[in-house]
Amino acid sequence: GINAEYGEFQTYQHYIKRINLRKIMTNVSTESTVSPGCDNVKIVITILSGKGGVGKSTTVAVMAGELASRGHSVGVLDTDLCGPSLSRMIGLKGSIHSCDQGWLPLRGAVGKGTISSISLSYLVDDQNEAVIWRGPKKTAMIKQFLGDVCWGELDYLLIDTPPGTTDEHMTVMEVIPGCSAILVTSPQAVSAADVLRQVTFCKKTGANVLGIIETMSGFVCPNCSDCGLIFGKGGGERLANHCGLPFLGSVPIDPSLSRSLDKGELLQNMGSSTSSQNYSDIVEKLLQT
Repeated sequence: GINAEYGEFQTYQHYIKRINLRKIMTNVSTESTVSPGCDNVKIVITILSGKGGVGKSTTVAVMAGELASRGHSVGVLDTDLCGPSLSRMIGLKGSIHSCDQGWLPLRGAVGKGTISSISLSYLVDDQNEAVIWRGPKKTAMIKQFLGDVCWGELDYLLIDTPPGTTDEHMTVMEVIPGCSAILVTSPQAVSAADVLRQVTFCKKTGANVLGIIETMSGFVCPNCSDCGLIFGKGGGERLANHCGLPFLGSVPIDPSLSRSLDKGELLQNMGSSTSSQNYSDIVEKLLQT
């Protein structure tokens, strides 16, 4: 993985100390308030889907890499507190520390840009330990991630979310009203139906939906390059047309990308997978909006 550095934070901090993980896990306040941690973030994009397992974390990780490789400063925040997988996919290794200004995200250089990352997985000693929290503690933790982290100057903050429309999502929309959103679905009708509910959630919370991405859109054989439509194709585009939203693109199942994500080598191998061009095209569409 990539070794995280503190970079510019070293120039102004009075001290750095590792956050007391046990204290955070047991004593996080349910009355947490939000400080202006995101004031210097230009664009906040939340990645949503009413369905689990459709590739939200993969989308966040690859999009972050694509944006950083173009010279942007990107933050990634994992609000899936019970199943935080984004940190493993990105491959940033280290522990979260704090200074006078707040919590310091892990940071790594990617191409001409940087990626800064915050996840609960950085705060637990045992990655197999379950986080058993009710809604109020989840809400307080996410408010701390958004308000008490020294994100610094960011062009983009990408927020990974769990499936559904519950505490985590409502907290993000409450703290950052009017933030943008990208919806992710697989081609099947049952997945699109769940994502349709996410569309209504965004309307009710005032989130600006930038578009819909279809994942698992075919499987490219690594031997013959033939594309088999295991889960069908076109469900995401049909949903986008039905809702009057932009369709950002489709991404096939890619074994080489999966291997990079499992090994935490995505950022070192940017552009090497067969689906790289699909994600690159999606990012280009976003940059043009």
